[in-house]
Amino acid sequence: MPPTGALIPADAPFSAQQESWLAGFIAGVAAAGRRAHTAADAPTATVDVLFGTQTGNAEFLADELVAAARTHGLTGRASALDAVTPDRLATMTHVLVVTSTYGEGELPDNAGLFWEALQSDTAPRLDGVRYAVLGLGDRGYDDFCQAAKLIDTRLEQLGAARLHERVDCDVDFEDPAAEWTRAVLGRLAAETGATGDRAAPAPSPAPARSPWNRRTPYRSRLAVNRLLSAPHSAKEIRHYEFDLGDSGITYRAGDALAVVPRNDDGLVAALLDHFGAAGDEETAELLRTEREIRTPSKELIADLVERAPSGELATVMAQGDRSDLDSWLRGRDILDLLRATDRSTAPSLPELLPLLRPLQARQYSISSSPLAHPDRVHLTVASVRYGRHLGVASTYLADRTGAEGTAVGIYVQPNASFGVPADDDAPMVMIGPGTGIAPFRGFLHERAARGASGRNWLFFGDRHRETDFVYEDELTELRRRGVLTELDLAFSRDQAEKVYVQTRMRERARELYGWLEDGAHVYVCGDASRMAKDVEAALLGVVAEQRGRGDDDAAEYLAGLRRSKRYVRDVY
Repeated sequence: MPPTGALIPADAPFSAQQESWLAGFIAGVAAAGRRAHTAADAPTATVDVLFGTQTGNAEFLADELVAAARTHGLTGRASALDAVTPDRLATMTHVLVVTSTYGEGELPDNAGLFWEALQSDTAPRLDGVRYAVLGLGDRGYDDFCQAAKLIDTRLEQLGAARLHERVDCDVDFEDPAAEWTRAVLGRLAAETGATGDRAAPAPSPAPARSPWNRRTPYRSRLAVNRLLSAPHSAKEIRHYEFDLGDSGITYRAGDALAVVPRNDDGLVAALLDHFGAAGDEETAELLRTEREIRTPSKELIADLVERAPSGELATVMAQGDRSDLDSWLRGRDILDLLRATDRSTAPSLPELLPLLRPLQARQYSISSSPLAHPDRVHLTVASVRYGRHLGVASTYLADRTGAEGTAVGIYVQPNASFGVPADDDAPMVMIGPGTGIAPFRGFLHERAARGASGRNWLFFGDRHRETDFVYEDELTELRRRGVLTELDLAFSRDQAEKVYVQTRMRERARELYGWLEDGAHVYVCGDASRMAKDVEAALLGVVAEQRGRGDDDAAEYLAGLRRSKRYVRDVY
């Protein structure tokens, strides 16, 4: 979902291939765990599966855990973490937590309230609770599976007994997740005396899902590659349209599309040349399609520091400041680091390859509605360029897919929590500067196609109106038609004092609070590190000012919006 090409948390819904694999695994669990019983046997214990998810993967896995528990004669029920209070948690006997980690080691949006309450001094003791935690994450981040680690530790501090050791899953999580599930449910069945229950009602059949996934992406025809920003803009923002053909792919406004990139041939050739391996086609193809060769992995950095403990990289690492390391690495790629390492100590090509992470698909917020564009899916992507250092997927799309008609590997990543309100009368407030506008273009087209009567308010901005007002013609037409009720613009560098979307929110505090009181759903899309935090601070300020009851009341008001799913974010 990140429109600019940053990876979203490792929390994307299961693919059809994964589901097929998991279905087979569940069947195996059932066979292994089933004991002799009669049709009258009933489940003997209840398992509460609690999930923290940013984009749906943990939720899907939670549902599968409930189904697997049933095969062991256990009653299972899945709940979002924010739907569970500490007092309710204290009444549970067997708890399985599945959570992703979002941002810099933060809890997902649907788990933040749970975590705040769990940390409180008033949180109850959990001495009667048996629990296990499964984390979903990406080892490329410093705070790998931090959310799972925090919850695991806090549950233990409150007296809960660990049923099984926590497992932290990397991007390729299928095998460790399966092993954890098999072990935990087997232990639960043994402890509770539960047996497989043929009398338990069968779950409703799952809807048919697309066969296209990260292992077998659909080779889509790139039908449109159009520059949106002005040629003299400091940014390069492009509009892409992918032909869905006979793929059977379906999507919702608010979902993400994953693009399977290929590395730049020039960088591949330069790496091979560095090692004197030019002409090694097998390795070239590996580097081109299977390994990350731009951003160094933590393992590679550690290896280079060990090989050159007095080098510049080692000096930066010794300071222990992540921001300093990020600044130092900006504008440097793996080839730069290798060239800066003495040949006598640098890794050889065979030593380097295991230190490179797998090349991952990049996920972008879909900027279209299937009601308006049923045969295509649209993306709005900023091309990342720092001199010769290029964004892997964004410049693959912009530069290396050739003429329109090129086949590009894609698959949909559903985002169940981020979508147009089911109630067509409900107002929407959308806050999305830059390429954060992507899902909201889809939302507006969706509401127009549905004939929804609910009011729609968009806060959009960028640097300069003249060069960076993407989709201006479309938004103007949507306003003319009455689909877009309010449009507030913030072009930060068109005046001496910088103006941002949060500035406009504060300027219209009374009207904005009025929309909230009228039941508006609030959506935020874009940068998590600064914009999303500034927008939330502005929203809290608006509520505090208009209600006049202080900051704590404003925080609780916003928490209520979160709990009712009226304040959701798609940030990265």
